[in-house]
Amino acid sequence: MKKAEAVAQDTTKKSAGFSAAEKAAVKQRAKELKAEARAQQDKEAGLKELLARVAELPESERSMATRLHEIVTANAPDLTPKTWYGFPAYATKEGKIVCFFQSATKFGTRYATLGFNDPAHLDDGDFWPVVYALKEMTPAVEKQITALVKKAVS
Repeated sequence: MKKAEAVAQDTTKKSAGFSAAEKAAVKQRAKELKAEARAQQDKEAGLKELLARVAELPESERSMATRLHEIVTANAPDLTPKTWYGFPAYATKEGKIVCFFQSATKFGTRYATLGFNDPAHLDDGDFWPVVYALKEMTPAVEKQITALVKKAVS
């Protein structure tokens, strides 16, 4: 009887370990944490490279690119900073470039540009601008850029 009672007692005890569902959930969360860590590392590396490229710009363009960076990160925090063809850019989680800054001095043009690629939600009928000349970062220009960035990620 004692042996049977012991077996019966063992089967009624609750396991101190995790159930199969709990183990699966823990594994899933571990995958998510690893993915988040990789994404954060990519974001930090992209930011470091972007800031290094901005620092190389002539002062007039550096101040515009710095302010643009502040506007984008404040209004589209889910975008990842990176460089694209050596220029500051901001991408979706999938790596698609939404917007970018292009230096005037690199190509000898008379103005820098702020451009948007097709992941940006700027569609307006059958025809709309996706590249803007940028000569000076005034409060009015900042307001327009803020509106464009918000629309692009909406």
